[in-house]
Amino acid sequence: MTRRKARDIAASAHASASPRGTAARVVETVFAAGYVAVIALFVGCAVVLIGLAASELWHAITMPGTGRARFGAVLECVGLLTIAVVALELGQTIFEEEVQRDVKVSGPTRVRRFLSRFMVVVVIALATETLVGVFEVVDEDASKLPYVACIGLCAAALLVAWGVFIRLNRSAEELEPEAMAQAKREDAEVGGHEGT
Repeated sequence: MTRRKARDIAASAHASASPRGTAARVVETVFAAGYVAVIALFVGCAVVLIGLAASELWHAITMPGTGRARFGAVLECVGLLTIAVVALELGQTIFEEEVQRDVKVSGPTRVRRFLSRFMVVVVIALATETLVGVFEVVDEDASKLPYVACIGLCAAALLVAWGVFIRLNRSAEELEPEAMAQAKREDAEVGGHEGT
């Protein structure tokens, strides 16, 4: 056992013996329960959205009428599934970062990794919704196309801002190489995910 681990264990034992350590544990337990509740709600929403998408797809297959009406129903299904994937991915991110790893997002490495996972989901969802929106409004009301284009521009702006953030954050990460090494070790322990 290294000196650092021994020191951490001793500090943990001392903190848990004090009233402040007990209060901190209670607060951490409340936060963990809150995270688990949020995760369960995300998964529940995703399951409901998947069910609605399946229903919409069935309706598209069995509906009488033109191909355009069916196409619109399939696009609605794609939109619902996109939102379901976002909900599942956010639930998984919260589970891995806050519950499974019990990570406190404070250092540059942690912030970049957490935001990167979140931003990937949001940018992909916005881009997908833009495509679905374009196909929907072109046939129905082309005057709404600028509104859909705004969603696409927002997705592009988020992507550029995220790239700038990562670029600027890299220099801060170089100041704490041990944090990156620790994050990579945690990735291997959690499930072999590669760092972002």
